[in-house]
Amino acid sequence: MEKGKSVVAELAASLSDIQVTPRRKPTSLLPATSFYSPRKKARPRKLVSLCTGVLGQHLEDIISDISEFTSLFPPHIKLAIMSIARRRRLLNDEVLVSLADSSWKILDISGSDVSDVGLTTVAHIFSNLWAIDISRCEKITAAAVSEIICHCPSLEILRCGGCPRSEFTARACVNLLKPKLNTLEEDSWEELEAVDIGSGAESLRWLVWPKIDDNSKEILAAECPRIIVNPQPSIFGHHGLKIPSEAFANIPLDHSIVEDIDPKTWAVCAAPRRMAAPPQPNAPPEIPIAERFRLAYVERDARLAPKRARRERQHRRRAERDYLMNDIDAKSIALASKYLRKS
Repeated sequence: MEKGKSVVAELAASLSDIQVTPRRKPTSLLPATSFYSPRKKARPRKLVSLCTGVLGQHLEDIISDISEFTSLFPPHIKLAIMSIARRRRLLNDEVLVSLADSSWKILDISGSDVSDVGLTTVAHIFSNLWAIDISRCEKITAAAVSEIICHCPSLEILRCGGCPRSEFTARACVNLLKPKLNTLEEDSWEELEAVDIGSGAESLRWLVWPKIDDNSKEILAAECPRIIVNPQPSIFGHHGLKIPSEAFANIPLDHSIVEDIDPKTWAVCAAPRRMAAPPQPNAPPEIPIAERFRLAYVERDARLAPKRARRERQHRRRAERDYLMNDIDAKSIALASKYLRKS
């Protein structure tokens, strides 16, 4: 393990020295089917992507000690590692807290084991968070979403739903998204300038909730008309407003983070199936499982029968002795018979 740690440390040092200029992909206005369509890459993968892919393939071996290496990685590498961990179903509270960085603008924890504890912990450092995906998260409730809304003033995209528990959480968060005015008492308007007089998701613009119920949709349309629910791709945008690709449900939120990494990195192979041994012609027939349980019960009952009979005899003698000691007539008869026996 020490050798593995040194290799990871050397790899992290080499990654930190590489100056990476993120390649911004022009936002297309074509239909959504063209956003996530596979296409051949004309250029080879970057060296930093190849190194991250190698690290991601062996993520299970270092995931328990990931907190010891996070300080060596630059923020974009930590975000890529978190995306790979999510795809390999290794993302939980400990991994998220270890990798979280204040410079992140997107956070995709969809389908992970992250709970309220982990999300609330990192919410205080994500001051620049712009988009978050909590869909298919069974352990996240409205309490953690409230912390994200409170501590992330730049949040514009929220993705939720996808499973029964997440649908329930999304319905519980509808009231959190509505703007509210706080009741404050000050002597003059000048004193209110530095005080937060409003609450709610003030900067939220796009809500991706594929199976939103009609009641929640009507509430948001009436009280939060600024929030656009489930935007559809269009060459004209939405009322002239350009729709970001992160607001489309068919594109993973962290797709641009791992776009240059080999998909084999997060491919988890299933365990090889055992080959059943061929039946031998002279072997006795296999006993059904129900008959095995019945024979085991009969064997146990026969083994415990002597002990049970001995315990019953002890109880009978104890009952007879208690009767002779407590009943006056029985005691007199016993003493009389004892006297007659002596005489």
